[in-house]
Amino acid sequence: MTATDPLLRALAHPVRLRIVSLVWNVPLSAAELSRELDISHALASQHLRRLDAVGLVELAEVRANRGGRERRYRAVHGSPLSDQRHEGVRLIAEAMAHNLRERAGRRAPGAEGVTSDAELWVAPEVWTDFRHRLAALFGELHDAAQAPHAPGTVGIGATVMVFPLAEPDTADGLDTAAPETTEPDTAGPQTAGPPDTPGPDITEERP
Repeated sequence: MTATDPLLRALAHPVRLRIVSLVWNVPLSAAELSRELDISHALASQHLRRLDAVGLVELAEVRANRGGRERRYRAVHGSPLSDQRHEGVRLIAEAMAHNLRERAGRRAPGAEGVTSDAELWVAPEVWTDFRHRLAALFGELHDAAQAPHAPGTVGIGATVMVFPLAEPDTADGLDTAAPETTEPDTAGPQTAGPPDTPGPDITEERP
């Protein structure tokens, strides 16, 4: 990371990533965030100040609370994790992976879900269409968000990072990767089985 990307440096922290999501549609105060995230009030305030400084959250309202004044913040809508910003992609990925591990530990027993992992090659128009539809789906999910633990809601954990892969370096049009070597067969003759049949790598999980 460099000194020229404070927004990415602010986002490259798992707690701040969660805060941006939590305040997407519902303004929350440092006190409310400290309870939801199980961190101190001072730490929640510090994270909010950092996000506010780079324009990811904004003051939504100030309300009276127990004789004092409570400042509540909401996310500034946009695409803070847009792949237009490449410099910090690995740090963002690390923060997202941290949150994924933490959320996986809080998964409701027997709950339905979707799990997918992919490294594949498709036509450019397929990739463009999929990317737009996936972004729209996540936009709908964010826009439907309510206050944490609101009656009639279910908590959702969702992590996604989808991107094109760089081709390996080539020289004179040839792949410079080391050739594969074949180990001698020392295990003796084996009975041939049916060829592997690849299946879809996306799973709809059910209880």
